[in-house]
Amino acid sequence: MATTTLKGTPFDRQVLDSMLRRRLFYTPSFEIYNGTAGLYDYGPPGCALQANIIDLWRKHFVLEEDMLEVDCTALTPAEILKTSGHVDKFADWMCKDPKNGDIIRADHFVEEILESRLKGDKAARGVTVAAKEEDPKKKKKKTKGIAEAVKLEDAVVKEYEEVLAKIDNYNGEELGELIKKYELKNPATDVQPEPPVAFNLMFQTAIGPSSNAPGYLRPETAQGQFVNFAKLLEFNQQQMPFASASIGKSFRNEISPRSGLLRVREFLMAEIEHFVDPEGGKKHPRFHEVADIELVLLNKHTQLSGKTDLDKVTIGKAVADGTVDNETLGYFLARIHLFLKKIGVDQSKIRFRQHMANEMAHYAADCWDAELQTSYGWIECVGCADRSAYDLTVHAKKTGAPLFVRERLDKPITIEEWQIDLDKKKFGPFFKKDGKTIETAIEALSQEKREALAQDLKADGKITVDVEGVGNGKVEVSKDLIAIERRTRTENTREYTPNVIEPSFGIGRILYCLFEHNYWTRGSDGGDEARGVLSFPPTVAPTKVLLVPLSSNESFKPLVKDMSLKLRALGISSRVDDSSASIGKRYSRNDELGTPLGITIDFQSVKDKTFTLRDRDSTKQVRADEDSIFAAIRSLVDGSKVWADIEKELPVFEGQDLEAELPWSSTRDMVIYTDRILCAMPRHKEKFIAPAPKGLVHSMLRSTARRVGEL
Repeated sequence: MATTTLKGTPFDRQVLDSMLRRRLFYTPSFEIYNGTAGLYDYGPPGCALQANIIDLWRKHFVLEEDMLEVDCTALTPAEILKTSGHVDKFADWMCKDPKNGDIIRADHFVEEILESRLKGDKAARGVTVAAKEEDPKKKKKKTKGIAEAVKLEDAVVKEYEEVLAKIDNYNGEELGELIKKYELKNPATDVQPEPPVAFNLMFQTAIGPSSNAPGYLRPETAQGQFVNFAKLLEFNQQQMPFASASIGKSFRNEISPRSGLLRVREFLMAEIEHFVDPEGGKKHPRFHEVADIELVLLNKHTQLSGKTDLDKVTIGKAVADGTVDNETLGYFLARIHLFLKKIGVDQSKIRFRQHMANEMAHYAADCWDAELQTSYGWIECVGCADRSAYDLTVHAKKTGAPLFVRERLDKPITIEEWQIDLDKKKFGPFFKKDGKTIETAIEALSQEKREALAQDLKADGKITVDVEGVGNGKVEVSKDLIAIERRTRTENTREYTPNVIEPSFGIGRILYCLFEHNYWTRGSDGGDEARGVLSFPPTVAPTKVLLVPLSSNESFKPLVKDMSLKLRALGISSRVDDSSASIGKRYSRNDELGTPLGITIDFQSVKDKTFTLRDRDSTKQVRADEDSIFAAIRSLVDGSKVWADIEKELPVFEGQDLEAELPWSSTRDMVIYTDRILCAMPRHKEKFIAPAPKGLVHSMLRSTARRVGEL
């Protein structure tokens, strides 16, 4: 499906990208040194937009849900990420071209070539295909030899479509089989790449000058929240459930960074860890508030059948029929949807896709991605996973830290279990420096394992325990050091390890999607050049108000300064454009920056302290006194009102009798003022200087001519 702008016209990514870089929303890092792939800097409007998104995120989640925000270090000792599984499993599959040495991400390689063959099939059948926009620097290389108009058998088309629907579900071996089966070759060399191998995506480093303490730049913010769980629980007065939140930079050494801000090596994340009692079905006390919200879902069963059909259902129904695993997960999916809507995501370009088996970690109960449609296809911007109790469990097992919840029971319960007694006087001296590590491993044994070891101890007089990092990983413990017996105890408290629901937001990806979803052009009729507009909601727009003095007349300066100071005092960002360009041009270049509102200071303002307020999207204006204008701006910026509400409340401005109202102070002011209005009109001014002396322009011209004649 061809990508369109906000107004439904054909979308040109190169034009948008040029505008974003020209207006310094973002730029490649170290560009004067030819840059480094996957690294970008944000300029002033990009920083402001990102800051506003984060501010709204904090209000929507941290404030609304009483979350506990933490800021943890990005530099992480290797032991933590080894325990969490990142050292062994945080990898993508890559292939190497044996001819030129290119490193290719395997799933993207398969996806791109099969998609190109399907486009070639459509072209051969006479079906019009919208060309997929590529990075101009890579276009020739990527499309060479793979976009020919070749008709495929119907069965082959169906097979390709099924493979693409399941592309995220294949492991390395399966991707290698697909490459061989379909004879996929690197279009740059016409050579088939080598079999896929795993590539760990973390940046490794050393902590300290001795290099004896290996570390990594964190690939996510989550681990800092997990290792601080016990402290957060205590801070929360032992109350469950609760959530922590963290916003910070993460780092991933991407195999082939591409697609601008969508696949980078350093990026901002906002992550939530919601800790919940696993008993009782993971209910959420506020689920009823969102149960009727409709979401567009692509479930795993549809994908595994080779289809991409979407279902629009309420989250209440999706949880009730088991499509979404539990209420807490469903609650956050709905809250994610509301947040994305609030910041300006096009509601026709969003879906929630469920992870298939190979995508999901073995410990996860369910996982969904909020995907946004762009000119690059569907892009994962928010992940929402039920991580079960995995992270807290592995960290507790490794360290012996009490990463669990203890709560008092209303009624005592009797528990029959296998208990372990260690002879501490003998155990420590026998195992020496490894004693604590072995003791921690023994204490972490499950009831099933304890029962089996009790039988071994009785039969053999010793047991063998798996202890990572000690000897060959197996440790023998004799019966004179340990006893394992089945006992009954009465408990007045219950201990459990919470499960975790984790919404994880990629802020850079969301930010780029907002660019595409809010971009459109106007002014392309009648030969005029199309002018770009970014229709960000006022709540997240980088700058909220543009102050535009009509000219450089000295009488405007005190008003501009006063309004600028008052807007700052209200916490509303503004810019002054007092350049010599026409008013139309000044507004147009700030429309490119997404500035939603504009205040014009003119001679009428000097006379009676009234001002015009302009809406970016409709270009309509209202005129009122300063207090009314500020009240309107506040309500638009905080999202409590939209422009249609303001038009109903304040007088619409359509012009005025300048001859009667404006206190001309000089011939220069008259000429400037007339020129400002004419420059704001389309280029062909003669269309507006018609014989019939009607309208604002004619009135101004007559007035100017008369006064110049008098002078």
